[in-house]
Amino acid sequence: MMITLECPKCGTAGSQSLLEPDYEGPYRCWKCRELFVITIEGNQVKGWKPLTEAEFQKMQEAEALKAKFKQQGQD
Repeated sequence: MMITLECPKCGTAGSQSLLEPDYEGPYRCWKCRELFVITIEGNQVKGWKPLTEAEFQKMQEAEALKAKFKQQGQD
């Protein structure tokens, strides 16, 4: 399912593809390149929180570690 988002900084419309109606995670505006953590519940945007590049990198590293341990558990 695709959901339309409006960047709180520049007002540009963007979209996010979701597998589930609830989501919390990073989002980068395609136009102004600002980073946010967005909260979506029931396919409705409930919150935006500014995110620094360093915080984004930490989130990416944590997700990579989770995927690595999940893969090792399946071997």
